Amino acid sequence: MVTTRSLEDLDAHSYQEYVATGQGLVLIPAGATEQHGPHMPLGVDAMLSRAISLAAADELDALVAPAFAYGYKSQPRSGGGNHRAGTASLSGQALVLQTQDIALEFFRHGVRRLAVVNGHFENYQFLYEGLDLAVRQARALGLEGSRAMLLSYWDFVDEDTLAAVFPDGFLGWDIEHGGVLETSLMLHLHPDKVDMSRAPDHPPAELTPYDIFPEDPARTPGSGCLSSPAGATAERGELLLHTVRSGIVRAVTSEFGK
Repeated sequence: MVTTRSLEDLDAHSYQEYVATGQGLVLIPAGATEQHGPHMPLGVDAMLSRAISLAAADELDALVAPAFAYGYKSQPRSGGGNHRAGTASLSGQALVLQTQDIALEFFRHGVRRLAVVNGHFENYQFLYEGLDLAVRQARALGLEGSRAMLLSYWDFVDEDTLAAVFPDGFLGWDIEHGGVLETSLMLHLHPDKVDMSRAPDHPPAELTPYDIFPEDPARTPGSGCLSSPAGATAERGELLLHTVRSGIVRAVTSEFGK
């Protein structure tokens, strides 16, 4: 039995013993380096995807790999825009290749079940492509049984939880960047990294249903937050984590078994 769920803290021999069981499951958190307003750090997406993965790992008997710290370009209608200070991004091609290479390495080690836990909206299709290519390549190399799963943690937030976290009504996922949901999770999981005295309180962004190039900074709030995090609390973050963790465990178990 492994003594830690964090792969980076595990020695190679213990990892080899875990993989040799044939039942190894590795969770790969995927985030970004992206501004999240004046009240939270640039690493929010990777921090949250890693913490959520670790919360689910015990019940799944899984290991959690080091998080992808860089993601695909932040977009104005979901992350404030790639032009903002501190946001450092990968091209789509780079993220596809990183995902493919790392997934294939785990398959080569003998892991046959991988799940990428995404915490950055713009990543999804590139993670999808990378995993699809990795599974195809693994099977072509004779690594039979190699399977992968891709999920974004917010897709497991149900209506009851939304109603509890947003008692005045949920305004939509498209303006939640730097808002109540992410801030509440950070207040619960990493309270030392949140400064609510710097949290902006302004109306939600009014976004167009299209994108323009080059990006126009005036189209999104200067704070970088697409909605105000003013209603965020650690208690709401705890509720969100419980809901998300339970949903992820159910989903992974339903596909991969225990």
